[in-house]
Amino acid sequence: MTTYGVTGATGHFGQNAIKELAKLVPAANIVALARNTQKAEQIVPEGVEVRSGDYTDEKQLEESLKGIDRLLFISSQPGGPVARLTQHENIVKAAKNAKVGYIAYTSFPHANISEAPLASDHKATEKLILKTGIDHSFLRNNWYLENETATIKAAFNGKPFVYAAGDGKVGWALESEYSEAAAKVLTSNTPKDIYEFSGTSRTYQDLANAIKGDFDVKSLSISDFQKDLQDSGMDEGTAEIVASIQDLIRQGNLDENSDDLPKVLGRELTPLTKALEIVSEK
Repeated sequence: MTTYGVTGATGHFGQNAIKELAKLVPAANIVALARNTQKAEQIVPEGVEVRSGDYTDEKQLEESLKGIDRLLFISSQPGGPVARLTQHENIVKAAKNAKVGYIAYTSFPHANISEAPLASDHKATEKLILKTGIDHSFLRNNWYLENETATIKAAFNGKPFVYAAGDGKVGWALESEYSEAAAKVLTSNTPKDIYEFSGTSRTYQDLANAIKGDFDVKSLSISDFQKDLQDSGMDEGTAEIVASIQDLIRQGNLDENSDDLPKVLGRELTPLTKALEIVSEK
């Protein structure tokens, strides 16, 4: 019997990955790892075992990972009190010491060669996993359409659709599609080492064109975009981060032509108009 583990089980990605995993293998073969085990116990499918999974506690992780054959390692969020790379080091060390046989890690597009600041932790984590010699798949997720929720909802409500990425393209897809694909890779008998998961690459103007309604579309410079965010009440640090992502897209870092995502899912991705409606309703 193969035992499957999923870290970050209470996050949106982890929750859906476990739900999809439970459609593919018996729930009794799944272990959900979460910092907040009480919350996890309330949301995982019946029969799924919950264990402690605090990314900052290597020894706890090692204990929790014992007996797990195949692990879906969901990357943590940056900006916490413990550096994200330190958290990732803890998980990789714990997985090696616990003798986990395979790791599927949610990474960044073309992490091994990307110069984008957001790629640095992922590039380092991929190297850590490679160094262990553990069988692996790097799930290099492009961009969740949900990352654009505020912009999409504004347009649906008749407010301006504002961006600063110019003609830069992004491989948007729904987070649920990325997490379902992760579950399918985890259970695959012949997974690839690398998946460049992505939807069809589109511009922000393409997104705006697919939204029904009457609203203005504003393409700004990076500096004007950041100023616009701060004028709307966002703090300078956050505005700088959001603007830097627009700049990253403007420079082509998220332009992708891979069909790995629909291939793994075994179907076409949700049509853009429908996907936008789903996001607008969240």
